[in-house]
Amino acid sequence: MSVFARLVEHLADLLQPLFHASAAAAAIVLFTALVRLLVHPLSRAAARGQQARARLQPRIAELKKKHAKEPEKFQKAVLALHAEEKVSPLSGLLPSLLQLPAFFLLYHLFSTTTIGGETGGLLAHALFAAPLGGRWADALAHGGLLGPAGLVYLGLFALVAAVATFNYRRARRTMAESPVQASGGEQVPGLGAVTKAMPFLSFFTLVTVAVVPLAAALYVVTSTTWSAVERTVLYR
Repeated sequence: MSVFARLVEHLADLLQPLFHASAAAAAIVLFTALVRLLVHPLSRAAARGQQARARLQPRIAELKKKHAKEPEKFQKAVLALHAEEKVSPLSGLLPSLLQLPAFFLLYHLFSTTTIGGETGGLLAHALFAAPLGGRWADALAHGGLLGPAGLVYLGLFALVAAVATFNYRRARRTMAESPVQASGGEQVPGLGAVTKAMPFLSFFTLVTVAVVPLAAALYVVTSTTWSAVERTVLYR
């Protein structure tokens, strides 16, 4: 943990001449971008996997029609088709899973007052008027919704809402273009409910930003925005 803290501190020192008091916040954004760059090859692989699954849609639709009254046979046939074509229906989850350690490191780093037995210096940093170790509840308690810190959170909420709306519309459009989803089919057993909920998942980021320390919220907002741009480029 202390090594991770020193990395963020070094990045903040490098960015100090440009961002001054918000250098640590800028360092978190830069750190997030570096993490996403490391994960990008997996994201590209996930995009190729989704494109391969899209090519299977007509065949899956045929299986749906063939086994219309036998859902268990349909599910087995779909799994066999994925295995035959060497396409993993879960390949898109790996990039997200690999980002979780970085998120939890930031969460812990800005949730504890000591790091390696020493007082955490990063807790003294802020994004404009909002402390990086604080939460939205703290901003509401000290200045209210339209106070200096509250306005920082309103800006983050507006950005998250815009990205979530973009992701929602894109996910709905993708589902509408899928012949299997449009007919109520389920490609993978047990994933039907998840598929239906996918368009709404981006909005849960609003809850995350509201309850975690601001430093972790910055990571989530940056990563979510990166994902929206990345998916637009990779899935065009």
